[in-house]
Amino acid sequence: MAHDADIVSYTIGGRKYVGWPQFEREMLEEFRTVTRLEIPIIALKVWTRGEVAWFAMELDYIRYIGTDPERRQMVLPLRETGVLERRHGEWVLTAWHESFRAEAAPLALSVPVPCASGQQTGPAGPAVRMPDLSGEWEVQEEDKSYKAALDRHGNGLYSWQSGRIVTTVIAGQKWQGTWQQAGNDREGGFELVLSEDGSQARGVWWYTRVGEKSDIPPRQWGGSYVWKRTSTGPTLGNAR
Repeated sequence: MAHDADIVSYTIGGRKYVGWPQFEREMLEEFRTVTRLEIPIIALKVWTRGEVAWFAMELDYIRYIGTDPERRQMVLPLRETGVLERRHGEWVLTAWHESFRAEAAPLALSVPVPCASGQQTGPAGPAVRMPDLSGEWEVQEEDKSYKAALDRHGNGLYSWQSGRIVTTVIAGQKWQGTWQQAGNDREGGFELVLSEDGSQARGVWWYTRVGEKSDIPPRQWGGSYVWKRTSTGPTLGNAR
């Protein structure tokens, strides 16, 4: 990776890196946190023109924390794109963007997703559906489950640690937002992929703050979970 001071890169959760030192600090922290990393590449395409190349890649970023028998594994399905330049005979990365890979296929169903009223579509191209997320949800993590009650925009409360969820992006099957837990003083972000009928969603969550420790890299701590809708429509906790 080039060490230019003005290089701008983006990673999951909308996080932005400017220059090499900021990215280097976070990767060193990541290496100190994990006991093992595996990064199998699923698909890779590279194009070149003269001294410039660009690529598109899909991979699984697999983190292992701890040692047996308490070792935990976390899998982040990622998509990356970037630009390289050939300098002094070597290729160096000069731009990079990373995001979660949509894993909608296992959830695909034939019933159209319910749409919130007043949705808007652009002047050209296919319309983007705006799902109605209102209702009661059951959330299943690896080691626990809890309930969530959301309004149609995907905002509401959940029962674990007095949690609150705020949806920032909902379009088609893409669902992103932030969460905050007053019970243990933590907050972070999430990204989910909805099933086509809107009955469930799968994705990952991560921390951005734990107590007084903030600015946590999205990869450092987090997990995966499944949301299943148990009822639809306005909920008592979100009627106001």
